[in-house]
This record gives sequence, C-alpha cells and structure tokens, in this order.
Amino acid sequence: MTTDDSLDSYFQQVQDIILSRQDWITGLLPASTAVNVHGNYTDAWVRDNVYSILAVWGLGLAYKKTGANPSRCYLLEQSTVKLMRGLLTAMMRQALKVEKFKHTQNPLDALHAKYDTKTGLAVVGDHEWGHLQLDATSIFLLMLAQMTASGLRIIFTIDEVNFCTKFSALREPSVSHA
Repeated sequence: MTTDDSLDSYFQQVQDIILSRQDWITGLLPASTAVNVHGNYTDAWVRDNVYSILAVWGLGLAYKKTGANPSRCYLLEQSTVKLMRGLLTAMMRQALKVEKFKHTQNPLDALHAKYDTKTGLAVVGDHEWGHLQLDATSIFLLMLAQMTASGLRIIFTIDEVNFCTKFSALREPSVSHA
C-alpha cells in the first residue's frame, strides 16, 4: 500500500465519521447524532469539536507534506477553518462574559462549553448548567494558535484578534502569602 493509498483510506474514514456530520452553515460538529430517552446529544461541545477536528487538520497536513491530492488537502484545511471559525463566532457572542469573568471569576460568568450545532447559540442559560470548563476554552485557544502557525487563516478581523487577546489577561486569582 502506497502513502497515497493510506492517505486516501484515512480520508474516507474522516469523511464518513467526522466531515459527514459537520454542519454546513456553522461548521460545528454534534457530540452525537443520538436523541433518545436519555437526552439530546446533538449539541456541539467545544472540547469534542476541537479534538475531532484535529484528525481532519492532521490529515490535511499529511496531504500537504506529501503533495498528494491538493483538492483533498484544501477540503480538509477549509473544514478545519470552518469549525474553528464556528466556535470563535459562538464564543464571540459572549464577549462581555469574558470581561466580567476576569473580574468576578464566577462560574456563572464563564463562556458556555456547548452550543447548538445548527445555530452556534448557547443551548442553556447561565444558571441552568455548569459552564466553567476552562480546559475547553484553553484547548480551543491553543489549537487556534497552532493551526494559525501552520498556515491556516482562521482569524479574519481585528474584532476577532481583540477577542482572542482578551484571554491573555485571564489569570488564576492571586494567593496572598501571610
């Protein structure tokens, strides 16, 4: 089996398992397609979306490195951009919460950790569900930086730059040493 054959095999798996579920408007991925007696799992969780798109991005990097099938490379890269921009847009709708959280460190002021896959809107109110999942926001920001460094153009506007830089001022509350 050649490298191209291996990449094509992985591409088919990524297409069937991940990209076939990507919302064509928001770019977000549902955690599951299941709606059953235990609940509706079709929301887009930040952490799950970032981890899932890593497979897509990584395969795109492999296609780029080998020079095999530039159209597939482009599709994988643009699917990655679409998802990351979808998460960025969803988070930017809550920009005021970032500023408030900096001062209060109250979990109710944290960014939401899941969004409606079709709209990118928050799916529950601030008091209805725990949103303090800083690891999800952190992995999003880390991968946003890594993907940008790899050459993907994810951030388009100065407003998006400003939103992302707001996080640099977030710090753990200081501990006084008496």
